Amino acid sequence: MRLTGAGVRVRRTAEQSEPEPEEATEPVHHERSHSEHHPGHDYNHMKEKFMNELDHLSIPTWAIGAIVVLVLVLVVCCIFCVFKKCFGKKKKPKKVRERKTGRRRKEKEGEGETGEKEGEVKKDGVEEEKEQEKLGKLEYTLDYNFTDAQLIVGILQAQDLAAMDMGGTSDPYVKVFLLPDKKKKYETKVQRKNLCPVFNETFIFKIPYAELGGKTLVLQVFDFDRFSKHDMIGEIKIPMNSVDLGQPMQQWKDLESGEKEEQEKLGDVCISLRYVPTAGKLTVNIMEAKNLKKMDVGGLSDPYVKIVLQQNGKRIKKKKTTVKKNTLNPYFNESFSFDVPFEQIQKVQVVITVFDYDKLGSNDPIGKTFMGYGATGVGLRHWSDMLANPRRPVAQWHTLMPEEEVDAALKAKPR
Repeated sequence: MRLTGAGVRVRRTAEQSEPEPEEATEPVHHERSHSEHHPGHDYNHMKEKFMNELDHLSIPTWAIGAIVVLVLVLVVCCIFCVFKKCFGKKKKPKKVRERKTGRRRKEKEGEGETGEKEGEVKKDGVEEEKEQEKLGKLEYTLDYNFTDAQLIVGILQAQDLAAMDMGGTSDPYVKVFLLPDKKKKYETKVQRKNLCPVFNETFIFKIPYAELGGKTLVLQVFDFDRFSKHDMIGEIKIPMNSVDLGQPMQQWKDLESGEKEEQEKLGDVCISLRYVPTAGKLTVNIMEAKNLKKMDVGGLSDPYVKIVLQQNGKRIKKKKTTVKKNTLNPYFNESFSFDVPFEQIQKVQVVITVFDYDKLGSNDPIGKTFMGYGATGVGLRHWSDMLANPRRPVAQWHTLMPEEEVDAALKAKPR
């Protein structure tokens, strides 16, 4: 009985102990095999979880789709840029090297050829510029009077002059002088708005035949401009030692572009004007001058001033100051009165010329200016100030201009 009871107990204990490890091991074994044989379980679980989260969000599905598309586009662009930078740079150095080597070879092989080509191009350019520069031509005559020792220059006409004004025309006139002294200058009348002007004017230079060989006759064609500096259209230079003056000559010659000369400073003169309308009396006071051009060999001048009252180109009255010896800054303070009725005050001109006095030869003009009818700039303003302030003297500094320029302005009719 004891043995049977013990055997029952052993069986019971064995049965109780055996199911416990089976229960413990079976679920572990089941979980491992489940995870090993079903790998998509986690993905499906995450997908379900993600969709559940999306369902809870308030963003519509089309917006989510747009965001996904944008992200994909950005990713593709980034990949393309990286690909181009990485693989595109490798090909460029080869091309650059080939170009550089090719250039070096060409430069070494063709240095002489390029030099010759550049020379040809420059020559062609100069020839083209000369062909394009058509300034016109001038007809003139030359003759010499051996009896009176006179060089006679005739300015006949010009053709096909270059247009210098905005309207496609020019107002030409011709300057005539001898180099190198330039002591005596002549000029023709201004021909208004004419590119083929006819002058028919003659000028005489008194010069011994022995001295004529070292001179150069210059004929300069200018375009007159009342409100600014006159523009040179072209010029002709004739060395007198190359001309046969045994018989008169008449010739056409093309104009050449002349060198632009800087405006020579001739000096300034201070003038006071006073007009009394009731008495019809105009008073001109030549006060002083400064920085006059040196005319004598010693570097000084003997200046004096000539005052001319004129109307319609006709001289009404003239007066002059005393001569101031050996000075470029003379002080005069000399007054001159002219009778000018009130109805004529707007039609007259006061012409001021500063001369260098010379005992042996003719007196050389240093510079010139004028006020009144047809004046511009300072001359017009000074005249207007005088009329606006009757009975009161009005002083003004005037810059002296070359005599030929002022004469051309006096001859020209106001526009």
